Amino acid sequence: MLSLHDTALGRVTEIVTRDEGKLAMYVCGPTVYDVPHLGHGRSALVYDVLRRWLEARGTRVRHVSNVTDVDDKIIQRAAEERRSAGEVAEENEQVWWDAMDRLGVLRPTVAPRATEYVAQMIEAVAKMVEKEQAYSTDFGVYFASETVADYGLLARQSLRSLKIGARVERDPTKRSPVDFVLWKRAKPGEPAWSSPWGSGRPGWHTECVVMSLDLLGDDFDLHSGGLDLQFPHHENERAQAAALGRPFARHWVHHAFVELAGEKMSKSSGNYTSLVDLLDSADERAFRLLVLQSHYRSPLEVTAETIAAAESSLARLDAMARRLGAGDGLALAPVRLAASSAEPMSRGGVDIVKHVERFNARMEDDLDTPAAISEVFDLVRAANAAAEAGEVVRASSMASAASSLLASVGLMLKAASGEVDAISEDLLARREAARREKDFALADSLRDELLARGWIVEDLPTGSKLRRSHQ
Repeated sequence: MLSLHDTALGRVTEIVTRDEGKLAMYVCGPTVYDVPHLGHGRSALVYDVLRRWLEARGTRVRHVSNVTDVDDKIIQRAAEERRSAGEVAEENEQVWWDAMDRLGVLRPTVAPRATEYVAQMIEAVAKMVEKEQAYSTDFGVYFASETVADYGLLARQSLRSLKIGARVERDPTKRSPVDFVLWKRAKPGEPAWSSPWGSGRPGWHTECVVMSLDLLGDDFDLHSGGLDLQFPHHENERAQAAALGRPFARHWVHHAFVELAGEKMSKSSGNYTSLVDLLDSADERAFRLLVLQSHYRSPLEVTAETIAAAESSLARLDAMARRLGAGDGLALAPVRLAASSAEPMSRGGVDIVKHVERFNARMEDDLDTPAAISEVFDLVRAANAAAEAGEVVRASSMASAASSLLASVGLMLKAASGEVDAISEDLLARREAARREKDFALADSLRDELLARGWIVEDLPTGSKLRRSHQ
């Protein structure tokens, strides 16, 4: 059974889902005022890995991830660029989805925009006001945090300590420094909707609680995001659900930051790096491999060196796939095999099923992807050794299993070398004939001619293949 670190409990715990064989997951999505950075990329990849692996095991995942398309940052950016907030949000949302597609991240089952739920947010705020757990001021409507007995649970702090450390807000009519805004009165020219408290827009903390409960229902399984959302955002969501009398997320999971030179990546620190820039300059799979090789609760350092190391590992994996005919849309049968009573798929002392079972055990243990990927590399080494020993069938079985396990976490190997033109195919066939006749001088000459045409010849146990020299 899957276990994850639950922030509310402060420990790793078994994830018992609301409905057997299903998982309802809410992942906080982007505020679309700018292009995504590497931290956004890590967040998307962590939960994409979890979803893909669960689905490969047969779990039906309903994945909801929102898009915040109205927010102070969007309004500020629109003012700076002398455009409408809607134009800024629409443009940057498209950049977001393009980047996610390039990363190979599955689209959420549902991706609601905040502006689509304003009416429901107004209704929720009205209920909290009616229950006297929210109050109106000249600035807007605030939630009365002290009305929730365990406020501060996700922060792992008491209400008293949170009040001591709270910032001074610009609205002096707030009753407590930890109270937070549910509805903001709009300034002239800002996006606004009519409400009982005047023209305005919902507060950020209200968006996710309304959308998650509407699309996933009460008592949904998993609410997740980065550590920066743990408090106050997720705590404030939880508080509103409690005020509304709605059973909220069963489990809370948070992943660590991306770091550059040991510092959290952020624009304010001056080390903001665009995810789009990374995708333009490196193999798009390298970032996924880097995420897989770091535990989700540990900081992830992204540098030119770590990306280059990931690309080097990918090159070795792709070479194995080409050599042994694995990869490129391979079925996930070996992943499902771990739960079956099938006989081992290997000979000569290497038990593929045990590798697969250990891989799955590592994934079940708080999503320990570094240990799981280590199991795959062990299998790859065994496959290459078997190929060197001339055990082609056994090597191909192990390569197929390794490729399937990688595919189960979204890392697709590239076994194909591209479409080979007729002239190059003829040159390769002539070279094969020269080698059979032991005319190695001719064979070398034909190999050089292929190289001049942009092809590298790989002599494999199953025969010779061509791949593009730039791959």
